[in-house]
Amino acid sequence: MKCPFCGETNNKVIDSRLSKDGNVIRRRRECIDCSRRFTTYEHIEEIPVMIIKKDGRREVFNKEKVRTGMQRACEKREISMNVIEQFIENLERDLRETGEKEIPSSRIGQMIMGKLHELDDVAYVRFASVYREFKDVNDFVSELKSLLSKQ
Repeated sequence: MKCPFCGETNNKVIDSRLSKDGNVIRRRRECIDCSRRFTTYEHIEEIPVMIIKKDGRREVFNKEKVRTGMQRACEKREISMNVIEQFIENLERDLRETGEKEIPSSRIGQMIMGKLHELDDVAYVRFASVYREFKDVNDFVSELKSLLSKQ
């Protein structure tokens, strides 16, 4: 590790601490040559999960897109942001733990719809209408009938 002050690589670690979430190690270092101290952070290099879109394009998994879609579906519903955030964190972890480098967007959509179905039927139908690209009222009616028959 190069000293940011003098550029030398001769330094020692004088303190290491784990971050609150346990994903980062903070290290205080002291340069042997100039005696100045600096901080470095060590974290796991994450390999991005690629999403295969319906049209065959590939893009990096973006939890912000998931958050936006879920927030729109849950607007004016009694679903806390904490529940949404926790689901998104679990979703991202689950996707990484599959070990797959590419995952179809359809699988992610199904996971989101499953969670919304658990939380709130209105949010579920809102999300499904966009995700499944409902063309007209008949699509809504058939989804609602399906939902009601399961209750």
